[in-house]
This record gives sequence, structure tokens and C-alpha cells, in this order.
Amino acid sequence: MTSGHETHGAAFGPRTLQTRALTREAGRARQLLTAGEWRPDRADSEAATAVLDRLAAPLPARRAATARSPATDRDRRLQRLLRTTLHHLDAGAVSPPAAALLAAVARAFLPWHAYPNPPGAAAAPRYGTPAETADCLAVPPTEAGEALLPDLIALFTELASTSPSGTIPLTPPVEPWQVRYAGRFRRHGRPAPEVWTAETIVCSACGGKAGPWTVTCDWHQVSLGCPCGVVTREHGLAFSEVWLLLPDL
Repeated sequence: MTSGHETHGAAFGPRTLQTRALTREAGRARQLLTAGEWRPDRADSEAATAVLDRLAAPLPARRAATARSPATDRDRRLQRLLRTTLHHLDAGAVSPPAAALLAAVARAFLPWHAYPNPPGAAAAPRYGTPAETADCLAVPPTEAGEALLPDLIALFTELASTSPSGTIPLTPPVEPWQVRYAGRFRRHGRPAPEVWTAETIVCSACGGKAGPWTVTCDWHQVSLGCPCGVVTREHGLAFSEVWLLLPDL
């Protein structure tokens, strides 16, 4: 793990977005695909196709009566990309290398978690406020987000078309990772429309401590280790809720 602000990658350069993981995982994915060491299975290909559709989606046709601005349309497109990526990531069906790539895409597009929706209409703030997720910017860096699209379209086009019918899938191993996290994890619920709940995850074995946690992930499952020595996997958190909160990936 490295820490600090994002580095300026060659393919995914904008510094205003969290692109370190994306640069790393995109390069690794291309290397594996080119070498024939990764032949995506059906779940991987379906996820890649769904994300590709969002990446290449045209902006909606402008209508004179619409109240939305062109900037809102641009941000809505990127928000839909993020949510499609999170859906396939948290479904738990893709392989570890696909999960690593999807997680890196989600991390890069995290500023669009709440945009272009106004804060009152946005989903529960799982990943912090927009100002906390984009290098303290008050609004998402739309141009920087759109600058990532051409390289991602090329990568996901390759990923979606790598395994034609009859090809035997091949999944390379992906190294698990572990990191210490001193903050709190919260499990969010929605018992009724416009009603959100947030419950802090605590250790049931040592009097309800809420961390610090040792977070371990094998790209399928996330485990939370308490200082008391108890490890829990029954925390009810989606993978993305853990991954996107961690600061040093």
C-alpha cells in the first residue's frame, strides 16, 4: 500500500481523481489479457459489457423544455457509470481480477456518488460527502472524469470480447491485501422511501468496540479484525463500502 495523494499516471493522468489504483489495475488487466493469462468467464464478460455500455453512452438529446443543463447531463452519465460498476462489484459474481479492476474504476469515479443529484435526494452518504471524496473539491471534476473514458472504453471493449463462445475461462490469481483502518464502518439501510438508517459496525466479542480494524480482502470477501483478536465476516457491508472508504490504496 502507498499513501498520500494520487500519482499522475500516463494513461489516467488527472490528479483531481483517485486514479492510482485505476492505472495499476488497468495496466495489469491489459498485460494479463494480452498474454492470454486471463480469459474472462461469463460473469466477467457480462459485467464488462454493462460497464462498457455506460462508458460509451451518448448524452441524451437536448429538449427545449428540459430544466437540466448540459453539465448535469454529463455528470449524470458518469454517475450511472459509477453505479453500474458498484452493482457488478457488489454482486460478488465476478472473478478477483475483474473485481480489482471494477473497484479501481469505482474509486476513480467516486465523486459522482451524489452528483448530479442534490444532497437531499442522494443515497445515504456511504463514502462521505462529495467534498471529502474528490480532493476536497466542492463539485466533481467533470472534465477529468470524461478524460478517462477513451482509455476505459478501449480496455472494456477488449475485456468484453476476449472470451467468445466455447472458450474455457482462465482466471489468474490476485494477491489479497490487508490494511489498518482507524475509522468507523457504518451499515446503511433504507426501511422506507427517503428514510435512511446508519448503524456503526462493532465487535460483539469485546464490549462493542468500533475499531480500529485490520481489513483483509481476498477480492471476494472482506474480513474485519478487531484488536481483541476476533475476526468477523458477518458485518453486513458491501465490498465497495469497505474498499472505497480506505484511504491508502
